[in-house]
Order: sequence, then C-alpha cells, then structure tokens
Amino acid sequence: MTPKPALTRWTVEDATDLYHVREWGAGYFKVSDDGTVAVTPIRDNPNVAVSLMDVIAGIRDRGYEMPVLLRIENILDSQISQLHACFTSAIRRFDYKGAFRGVFPIKVNQQQQVIEGITRFGADYHHGLEAGSKAELIAALSFLHDKEACLICNGYKDREFVNLGLYATQMGFKCFFVVEMPREIDLILECARELGVRPSIGIRFKLSTQAGGHWTDSGGDRSIFGLNTTQILDVVDKLREVDMLDCLKLLHYHLGSQIPNIRDIRSAVLEACRVYVGLVEEGAPMGYFDLGGGLAVDYDGSHTNFSNSRNYSLSEYCADVIEAIMEGLDGSDIAHPTIITESGRATVAYYSVLLFNILDVSRIDPPPIPDNTDEDLPEVIENMLEVLKILNLRNLQECFNDAIYYRDQVRELFKHGELNIRQRSLAETVFWNIIWKINQEATRLKYIPKDLQSIDIALSDIYYANFSVFQSLPDSWAIGHMFPVMPVHRLDEMPDRQAILADITCDCDGKIDRFIDMHGVRHSLPLHDLKEAEEYYLGVFLVGAYQETLGDLHNLLGDTNVVSIRVGENGEFDFVREMEGDSVADVLSYVEFRPKRMIERFRDIAERAVRERLISAQDRRQIMKAFEEGLGGYTYFER
Repeated sequence: MTPKPALTRWTVEDATDLYHVREWGAGYFKVSDDGTVAVTPIRDNPNVAVSLMDVIAGIRDRGYEMPVLLRIENILDSQISQLHACFTSAIRRFDYKGAFRGVFPIKVNQQQQVIEGITRFGADYHHGLEAGSKAELIAALSFLHDKEACLICNGYKDREFVNLGLYATQMGFKCFFVVEMPREIDLILECARELGVRPSIGIRFKLSTQAGGHWTDSGGDRSIFGLNTTQILDVVDKLREVDMLDCLKLLHYHLGSQIPNIRDIRSAVLEACRVYVGLVEEGAPMGYFDLGGGLAVDYDGSHTNFSNSRNYSLSEYCADVIEAIMEGLDGSDIAHPTIITESGRATVAYYSVLLFNILDVSRIDPPPIPDNTDEDLPEVIENMLEVLKILNLRNLQECFNDAIYYRDQVRELFKHGELNIRQRSLAETVFWNIIWKINQEATRLKYIPKDLQSIDIALSDIYYANFSVFQSLPDSWAIGHMFPVMPVHRLDEMPDRQAILADITCDCDGKIDRFIDMHGVRHSLPLHDLKEAEEYYLGVFLVGAYQETLGDLHNLLGDTNVVSIRVGENGEFDFVREMEGDSVADVLSYVEFRPKRMIERFRDIAERAVRERLISAQDRRQIMKAFEEGLGGYTYFER
C-alpha cells in the first residue's frame, strides 16, 4: 500500500493499513487516535494500552539515550500462557491422553532477565528450558526450580556437562540427555555408572523431511545433528546390552527455526512417529515426544508460506501436531506421549522492540538546473537537456534509455579528461531531473515498464538512524530476514517521503532496504519529513529472538541501553529494570584493550605535547577530561 494522494484526508486507520500493524502485531500493538504506536500487552484486557512515546519520555527522563531495547514483560507472560492454552484446548478437543510441556531454548535469548521471566511465569505451566552447552545448563539449573518442568540437554556434551545433568537428575529434575552424535551414548553411560545414576536418555532423529524457509538445513539427511535409523538401533542395542533400555524415554527432532508451511510440520511429525513406534516395539518405555522448534512468527503479517511469515495460526499448529501424532500412533496400541516443543522464537519475538531516533537525512531531490549554463556545452550534455525537454507520458521508456546512455558517456569522457568537474556536475543534475520526471509521469501509467519500476527505489531518501544493524539486527544483515519497521509517532500525519535506513556504522552493509509488504518485499519505507529541533523516533518490532545474542561489535558499537516495563491493569506502567548499554571502555575491554593502560598511554602522549609546547598544561587537563569522559560514554550517538 502507498500513501494516499495529498487531497485525501489521512487517518490513523490509514497508518495502520500502511504499516500492516494489525497483521503482524498479533493483538499486542496498535495505532492510537493520537497518532502514536501503543502496546496492548494484556490479552484478556485489550483496552489497556500504553503509548510508546510515553515510554520514550520516561526513558529520557531517567537519563537514557537512544537507541534503547524495550522489553515488555506482559507480552512474554501472554505468549507462554497462550501456547499452553492452545495445546490444552487441542488436547481436550481431540481427547488426547498425553500432556504438553513447553521448553524454551536458552540460545534464542540468553539474557538473564529473559530466562528469569520465563521460569518465573512459566512455573504455572511447568514450562522448562533447553540447554545446548555447559554454560546454558548452568544458567538453567540456577533458575529452574519447578521439578515438573523438563530440562532438555542438547548439543555437544563433555564429561563435566554430563555430570552436571546427572547431578540435576539426582536432585529430582526431569533432565533428559539427547544423544546427538553416536559416540555420546558411551560417555553418558560411563558417567552414569561412575555416579550411580540412571539417566533419562533421548535420541535426536535425523529427519528426511525438509522444510522451506531460511533454516531448511536443520532437517534432511545432510543435517549436522541427529542419528539415522541405523545409528538409533545401535544405541538401542547398546542400552539393551547394559540393561539400561528402560532409560530411553524421549525422541527428539528439529525441523528448523521458522517453518512457514504447516504441511511440512505435519509431515515431520508423521515421519518421527514411525520412529517413536519402532522404539517402543524395541522395548524402550519412551513417553516423551520432543518436536524441537519451528513454530514460526508472522513477521510480515501476510499469513503465507513466505519465509518471513506462516500460513497457520497457533491454534492450527497445536491441533495439527496432536492430530498428526494420533494418526501416527493409530493402530499401534501405544500410549499417547507427553508432547514437548522447543518454541523459542514464538515465545520471545514479540517481547522486545528496538527504539531509535533519526539523526539526519540525505534527500535525492534533484537540484534545479542552473539558468546560466554555458552556451558552449559539450554535445553529450546538450543531448541530455534535449531528452529532458521532450520527455512526456508516451516516450518514458525511450527517454529513460537515452538518459542512461548519455550518463554512461559522461562518465567515460570525464575519466579520460574530456569533461571537467563542473561539466560532470551539470550532467548529473540533468540526469537526475530526467529520472525524477520519469518517475512522476510513470505513476499515471496503467502498466509501468519493468525498467521503470525500480526508479522510486533509486530516488529514496536515506534516513540516518542511531543504531547498528550488526549489533541489534544481525539477521537483517546476514540472511535478509525482515522485521516490521515503522515510526512510533506522527501517524496521524501522512508520510510524504520514501526512504531506506542507514545505521551509524561506516559500512555499506549497515542499512535496511528491505521492508515487509503483503505482496512481497518493499525496497523503501514511507516516512515523515524531519522537523527542525524535534526528534523523530522509529521502532523495529519482533526482535526478541536471536538478535540480542547474535549481535557483534562492528565499529565497536556495543549493547544498547535496555529498559523493561510491566503494564498494570489500570493502564499505567512501571520501569521494572534498567540496564545501561556498553560504554566505550566496556567494548574496548571485550577486544582485549585495557582502558586504564590506555589512559596512561594517552596521558604520556599529552604530556609530551606539553613539553613540545604544542599545548599548555591547562589544555592537557581539558584533553584528558574529554578522553576519559569518552571512555565512559555510550558507544552510540549522543545529543
């Protein structure tokens, strides 16, 4: 959707449609009558709404600068309760005899307050954790107090990892060791024998089923983790030899992180069910069926099988999983297992919003052609001026071709010294006036030729945003993943510019030039013109999964400030946690600099400048103060 013509009255409903808030917001976000984005985090009470501009005002009053990662605790609570409510409803509907246990994979967001929040609120539902490393297991054991919740141990396991899990088993935790590699079973059995503990063992099955989307390699015969059927039977035989087949209780598989098509999910369940049945027939007690991750987030709101979307609802997902398991076990006289899903993305994505301000803008509006142009112009520039003069609705394609041809001629002539810099400047001005006029005329065509369809992208403004793509949105840069992006205020005004976003890193990849759309991908974003002496704030939504933990220190831009709020039933909100982002000293220490030593070195340099009479002693004091304040300052732009 494009903005309405200027003569049409703009409303907040138009802004809601333009940015597709209703489609991707999942009921958690809306555009309020005052033209600001509001968060509505309490599912049972959608009338409770908090303006993000009020939150930003509270953040600024507390002395924090943009960018800020905002976490809304109520949304995390709502996502956990909704997941369990949908599975409970499907279990009753199909008369399923087993239970459901949700598990959060720590790798999706390892931040301490995220894990603390999940285990605290999730205790009402026996919501557990998945650990894929020793460090994650230690984190899980320090926060998971519910003995009915499942603790899933995936990934490579050394002796220390296994022993920790066995100690957890001794203490009453439902801790499962998932065998990912054939040799792991030997280590698990050896450690269990030494400690005298009978472990709960799972097996990760390497599916032949593959799904679409960014993470298709998680499944299929060439997936890097999991056992094929021959290797699974080797584990079964080994357990039987040592009289520990009764320890085999869980089958696990992982189809991928964001599965957009429900048919792939159902196909994977049916395939894994056959392995589950085979393990029970081999004599393993089983009882737990772990589907891994895959529950997708509809980032673009299109409700399709596009990689950034999903063609199913949460209720449909739960119903299809249960129906497929019952179909897979039908006729086998096997008890319905406890279903485990490791739904990390869907649990935390909605919970976080990246807020930032716009620092500046570079407009592509063509400058006017000077009136006093030299009459003795080079022929190529005369030809370009003639193109501009004759351009009309009927010859747009021809004029476009001519403009490109003459522009390339100008560049070659300039390279060989046949045009001077002022002549090249004039040629570029004429060229962009031609392109601008073609773009305006093309809007009147019923069918726009393919060559002309991308002109509006070339004419997009560049809005310089106070954040780092590499630190805060690594998936946008690395794999072309798209997140909803929009202004969080002025939405009662019609946006009159088309723009891409550039971050403050000095890297040409530090940009966002792909935006969500119902029918594909937009390559520019409708935004408002900046106002003098007034901040313009944007938000990137659904960033709670992976982005915080995958970010790097590109240009030594560190973690952003983080603020968590909890919204009350009365519509008021409390700041429940505030964490300052990295200082310059922090990020330098991450890459092995020693800030104290740096101060000493710089002080020596400044003192040498005093001795050489380049600066005074008073100058040195001011310079050292600036240097030390710089070390303690925020890595992002500060007003």
